[in-house]
Parts: sequence; structure tokens; C-alpha cells
Amino acid sequence: MVTSDMICVGAIGGSYGVRGEVRLKSFCATPSDIADYSPLSNEDGSRSFTLSLTRPIKNGFAGRIAGVLTKEEADALKGVQLYARRDQLPSLPDDEYYHADLIGIQVVDTGGAELGYVKSVQNHGAGDLLELHSPALSTTVLLPFTLEAVPTVDLVSGRIVADPPEGLF
Repeated sequence: MVTSDMICVGAIGGSYGVRGEVRLKSFCATPSDIADYSPLSNEDGSRSFTLSLTRPIKNGFAGRIAGVLTKEEADALKGVQLYARRDQLPSLPDDEYYHADLIGIQVVDTGGAELGYVKSVQNHGAGDLLELHSPALSTTVLLPFTLEAVPTVDLVSGRIVADPPEGLF
């Protein structure tokens, strides 16, 4: 159930300094790899950004985007998410997934009962969590994305089999 040919690999955090550099946050496993996927685009593909990293800074990188020469032009890009085409990215091992491929997938328990669908993938520092949503739930549920709690991810059929910790649902 691959839903998109575009994968979000980073975001622009505004200007860095006064000479047109931008602050970049990378979502890549190896953060500096974001430059290897340049040119990147915005979500709908209407704009292209040729990117180069200039130096690491707190929480990311300073970088240059071709054609951005002033602080004002850099600030105007604040919040733009940067996307790479799926074919630009490396193939993943069998037990790793792009977050974009998990969003929207149905989650069932080991008995086949529907638990909900993946609304988002979050990470607050202790590992990935699948945020599950279902009309049957009053709030979303955060399921640890571990082999123990999620023994099967089947992207082809668009289904995740979960064995949630006791009391989670």
C-alpha cells in the first residue's frame, strides 16, 4: 500500500544569519544525507530546491538553497517541508519502513479484530510510536513500534498485525 512517490526528508526552519542561509532540520537516518537527495521539492512538487549544507548547527544544519540570497528570502521559506522522490532514496532492509508508508494502514490484533489505523508515527526519544485512531476509540492510542508489539507489517496488503501491551486498549 505505497501511497506516495514523495517522502518528507526535512524542513526549513527559517533564516540562519543575514546572508541567505537557511536552518534545516533533517528527518534522514543519517542527517547529512539530506543534501545527497537534492534537488528537493515542496509537498505538491510545484517548487524545487537545490540544497547544500554549509555547517552543522544546534538541532540541524545551516545550508544554502540556490537562488536564496537574503535573510528575507530565507525567512519566507520557514516551515516548508522538503520532499525527495522515493527512487532517490536508498532501499530499506526488510524490518525498516518509511513513515509515509505506514500512515493510513489498518491495524488488527493477533486475532484479526480491527484496532484502528495509523494516524501518524511519532518519536519522543525512546523509539517510534504508532498513533492509532479509530471511531471506536475516544482518543488516539500510542502503540510502541517494536517487534514485540508489532510482529507483522504487510505493506503489500496494507495491514499491520499488533500484539499490544496488556491494558493499552
